[in-house]
Amino acid sequence: MSTPTGIGLGLRVTMADEFLRRLPKEVSWVEVHPENYIERGGRYEANLRKARDHYDVVTHGLTLSLGSTKSFDPDFLSKVRGLVQDLGTPWHSDHLCFGGFGDTFAHDLLPIPFTDEAAATAAARIREVRGALDVEVAFENVSYYAPQSEDALDEARFCAEVLALSDAKILLDVNNVYVNSQNFGFDPREFIELIPPERVVQMHVAGHLVRPDGLRIDTHGEPVCDDVYDLLGFALRHTGPRPVLLERDNNVPDVDTLLAEVRRLSAIYDEATATKPEAKP
Repeated sequence: MSTPTGIGLGLRVTMADEFLRRLPKEVSWVEVHPENYIERGGRYEANLRKARDHYDVVTHGLTLSLGSTKSFDPDFLSKVRGLVQDLGTPWHSDHLCFGGFGDTFAHDLLPIPFTDEAAATAAARIREVRGALDVEVAFENVSYYAPQSEDALDEARFCAEVLALSDAKILLDVNNVYVNSQNFGFDPREFIELIPPERVVQMHVAGHLVRPDGLRIDTHGEPVCDDVYDLLGFALRHTGPRPVLLERDNNVPDVDTLLAEVRRLSAIYDEATATKPEAKP
């Protein structure tokens, strides 16, 4: 099991064939969603095997709903464990959110209240997942579109509380911090400074949509904007070197366009981490 470094790319079915044919050296590692590969053979299995042969692979889940109160499906956790162990990923991540109510699945990442009760619930669930998967677990901060608190920085304080209660790690989504900061009027750098740097094991960057009314929507369907690139540099100076993933899930362009973004991210990564030693996770 090795720990990825540098810039990674999400392996998506729409670009996987070209990407795996070319095996670009600009990309240091890849990230996959277990939900796309569990009990799926054929092209999915072949792509995953080839990716594993040439890159470090990290798993990032979509459906564990770490902030929910609904019991985990032990069969699903067992299957995720098998995939995680097979790939040798150093940690598994999912979102600090809930994804539905009762038996209804919302197909969305819905925010949870920033309360002590919610923090304790999430922390207990994270510890349960870590025990089931036998690997380190990190949670990702999410975007949201209705005020969750009078002080928008309470989200960062809530994340820090969950980290303390669960002894978990965090996947810091820099784009989500930026989107929320613009929609709710806080300084994204203050948010990042409230996150314990030693707990950050990975970062995400992505593009987002700006509506005519100014609301920003986390779509993963546009190029990364200049402000998010700048915020990434700040985040890396806060934490030291951490693997950074470029997420592109919608309107996925050709591989050359993705690689141009990867190269820009690499330049920011190299500059931001040139003088600061890596903090121990």
